[in-house]
Amino acid sequence: MRAALWFLGLFGVAVAAALFAGNNQATITVFWPPYRIDLSLNLVVLLLAFLFLTLHVALRTLNALFALPSQARRWRIQHQERAMHSALLDALAHLLAGRFIRARKAAEVVLARENAMTSSGETLAYSGRLRALSHLLAAESAQALQDRQAREEHFRHALEHALKRDAQETREGLQLRAARWALEDHDAQAALVWLDELPQGAARRTIALRLRLKAARLGGHTRLALETARLLAKHRAFSEVTAPRILASLALELVQIGYDPEQLQKVWKQLDASERLLPDVAIQAASRMIELGGDVELSRSWLLPIWERMLAQPEALTELQRIHLVDLLESSFALPAGTTQALWLTRIEQAQMADPGDATLQYLAGMTCQRLQLWGKAQQLLTQSLTHLSDPGLQRNAWIALAELAERRGDAAASMQAWQNAAKVVNTAPLA
Repeated sequence: MRAALWFLGLFGVAVAAALFAGNNQATITVFWPPYRIDLSLNLVVLLLAFLFLTLHVALRTLNALFALPSQARRWRIQHQERAMHSALLDALAHLLAGRFIRARKAAEVVLARENAMTSSGETLAYSGRLRALSHLLAAESAQALQDRQAREEHFRHALEHALKRDAQETREGLQLRAARWALEDHDAQAALVWLDELPQGAARRTIALRLRLKAARLGGHTRLALETARLLAKHRAFSEVTAPRILASLALELVQIGYDPEQLQKVWKQLDASERLLPDVAIQAASRMIELGGDVELSRSWLLPIWERMLAQPEALTELQRIHLVDLLESSFALPAGTTQALWLTRIEQAQMADPGDATLQYLAGMTCQRLQLWGKAQQLLTQSLTHLSDPGLQRNAWIALAELAERRGDAAASMQAWQNAAKVVNTAPLA
């Protein structure tokens, strides 16, 4: 369609020119004393058009002639830029492929060409970023080759060039790489220093939080590691299965650093509500409190949500967690009675009556009845539990309790048999 319109326009111009020039009798007289020159209007128009074209071509020619130096300069810059970009791509490709020596040499080629351009008076607008990234690639290659001296030298130059206006955004990347290198050198404190120097926005990025978590765990800063893991879980950096495990392991480490009951209570208050409901964390915290000679009633209050959860959702706790919970409750009843011990004994009895086939609850109820001096019921429940108990530790405790009950009623033969059964359980128990 466009070509057809062009043709129509061309034909229109031709027709107009033919009508104008075909019967045009006009003349132009030029007086040049003592001469007189008569020229037709058509000839004058042609001469003016030819003169315009001649001047236009002459000006274009002069412009092209005078532009040759700038074009040659532009060509040289483009040639150098293409060579630098090619070398930079080679450095990246070699680094990803594991050819670290070639990667460092390619990065040094980029720096050499950029220095040559600067020496010749040509300065690129992005020279700061180019130099910083080139030094970073060379430093990364040196780190892979365990050449720390070369790494530190290139990294120092990279930081210097990152201070320029066009390269300030690369400084955050340099700091992150420095933190990663410190972790690879097992220097957790240096890694945390680099991460602390990051801006607030960059410090909350997922990659920075992951590095902080590794550094905190490597340096033994459990509280910092737990806070960082919470942020990562909030940002969904972990899967739904992995997040509770990581938080539980860090919370367990934090509980372990409680060296007295007061400090352990502070640690417990620092945990989130969801972390307190983790069975392993609550059981370990309560066990630690009893081990340190702290408040037994407080430790039982920590175990209460886990106990209620075990009764409401038996599959929520593993068999090992159930055994640890029962063993911890049973051992707590051997301590001086508290104000809530009678309430706990009632809870245990109700749970056993609600599920009479559960051997673990039978064992716990039997041990509880022994504490209450209900000798007959205790013997009945412990004997029934031994048929289905699978944990060697609980079996041993049950046989020992039966031996003590037999001694109390004066049955020496039954007591001796129970002690022998307890010894057999100890001998056959698997090593931890």
